[in-house]
Order: sequence, then C-alpha cells, then structure tokens
Amino acid sequence: MNFLRKLLFPFSLLYGGITALRNFLYNKGLLKSKSYNLPIICVGNLSTGGTGKSPMIEFLVSFLKNNHKIAVLSRGYKRKTTGFREVLKTSMVEEVGDEPLQFKQKFPEVTVAVCEDRQTGIEKLQKTAEVILLDDAFQHRKVKASLNILLTSFDKLYSNDCMLPAGNLREPKFGAKRADIIVVTKCPENIENSKMQAIKRRLKPKPHQEIYFSKIGYSANIKNASELKPLDYLKDREFLLVTGIANPQPFVDFLKSKGLKFQEKSFSDHHNFTISEIAELKKHPLILTTEKDFMRLQGLAKETEIYFLPIQTIILNDAEVAFKKRIEMEMVK
Repeated sequence: MNFLRKLLFPFSLLYGGITALRNFLYNKGLLKSKSYNLPIICVGNLSTGGTGKSPMIEFLVSFLKNNHKIAVLSRGYKRKTTGFREVLKTSMVEEVGDEPLQFKQKFPEVTVAVCEDRQTGIEKLQKTAEVILLDDAFQHRKVKASLNILLTSFDKLYSNDCMLPAGNLREPKFGAKRADIIVVTKCPENIENSKMQAIKRRLKPKPHQEIYFSKIGYSANIKNASELKPLDYLKDREFLLVTGIANPQPFVDFLKSKGLKFQEKSFSDHHNFTISEIAELKKHPLILTTEKDFMRLQGLAKETEIYFLPIQTIILNDAEVAFKKRIEMEMVK
C-alpha cells in the first residue's frame, strides 16, 4: 500500500463499516430483498470495474438466447436519462449508456433495457422475458437473484484488495460469500494448474461455491459498422489505440504480442469524449478502439478510419460445458 493509500485507509474502514452494516441488515431480513418467479442471473464484482462483466453477459446471452427469451437489464451507467428505457439499435449512448447499446447492437433479437431501479426494470421485463440477466448488480441487494456470478480479475483478485478509497472494493471481501459462482477472469493464455489451485486457496470458496477460470479471446478481425478486416490490416500501419476502459493493459499487451506498433491514448472508464477530444482524434487517419468505446466514437467514421476489436469470454480448463450446465440448471428450477 503506497503512502497516499495509507492516508486514505481510515476512510476505507468507515466506508467498509457502512457497507457491512447494510449487508448485515439485508442478511437478517431487516432490509427486504425481492424474489421473482423467473430466473434472475446477476453478473457483478466486488471491485470498481475492469473484471470483464460485459463479455460475460455476452457469453451468457450467446448460448441462452437460442432456447430462452432473454432480457438484459443494466442501470445504463453515465447515461443522461433516468427511469426505465428499452434500448434500440438506434439509441444514443447518452440515452442508454455504452454497454447496453453494445449488447443491443450485437444481439438485436434480445431485449435490452436500462433502469437505475432494478425492481422496476424487472417488473416491466418479466411480462415478456423468460430469464433476466442483471448487469453489474451484485451490490443491488433489493433484488434476490436466482444465481449470483462474481467476477474477479486474475491480476487484481479481490482477496488482495481493500475498500475504497484506499483500494478498489465496493464492499468488504466477505461479501463474496453471496456468490454461487466465482469466475477468475483475464487469465494468461497458458495458466498452470498449480497457479489455479493457489488462487482457489487464496479465494477460500464456501462449500456451495464453484470456481471457474476464463481468459479474453480476441477476434482475428477488426470491424466497424460496415466493414470487417483481418487484424493484419494494421500491420506496418501507424494507428492510434484509444481506450476508455478500466484496465486496458491486457488489450495493449495482446496488440504488442502481434507485433503491432501504435500510439496509445487512454481515458477513464466510460469516458464521455469532449468536443475538443473528438477534434483531436479526427486528426488521426487510423484508429483502433474497444467495442465499448466504439459505441461513443463511431461517428468518427465519417471523417477517419476507425475500427474496434471484438472480444469474448473463454472458459478455461475444458470447463465450458460444466459452466453452461450450471447456468441451465437455473432455467428448470
């Protein structure tokens, strides 16, 4: 812990105490959680971001949508609207947020909605949906999910972290016991079994919890709204990498491993680009960004060449079938 974090640690103790009290009141039933008559699958984390929630939601959608009528519900982080709103392919980021728009454009047949009050959102969606996926709702205790999937990044395990503001945790580590499934995300390509076993010991799962490991799978192609090109299109070309995500390092490392040379410009997670920043970006003839950031930057395509690199969650250790079966179990309860 560096010097600044040591100074902030007393505030972390205070914040941790407040969130621990809140969870205690929910656990004892003094604050009420509402249950529903359809499967509610929650994907979340203990930290402030960067664990791969969006790729996990997309992973779940991709295999559940063929046999179930799915709805995805998000709060629509940093949108400029309030209340319940169904996401359309033509929606603006300012109206619904970047990730919900990404879900809708990738899976147009799936219902996607935003609502800061998850109970209100569920009550509207349950009229037509058979299963609802809650994006980033692990701390939303007003809803009692059927299944809680907790994500933690390989290089930033929640067991090694501490509470905000000294650390990155939204609630104390023992909140992890509410999870049914824990997924260690963003693992190295060839993670050794001994390393996975060491992580399991560090996370100390409860008897009811299952632990899986996953990595980021990068597409062999870059794309935009109208074009698909091989990643090699970027070879021997100068381009600007623009990222507005919590942890861009794995993306950067992947591109470097492919021998690509680029300038890099990083922004904060869910960054709202200003007019002056957009004007600066327009000066670059070729831009690569993340799919989430492309939702905000796709207007640049009128004046410059801009692409994103799709990613996906890949469950490691030949455990994908077991993981999917565990999810499907919730459909028949």
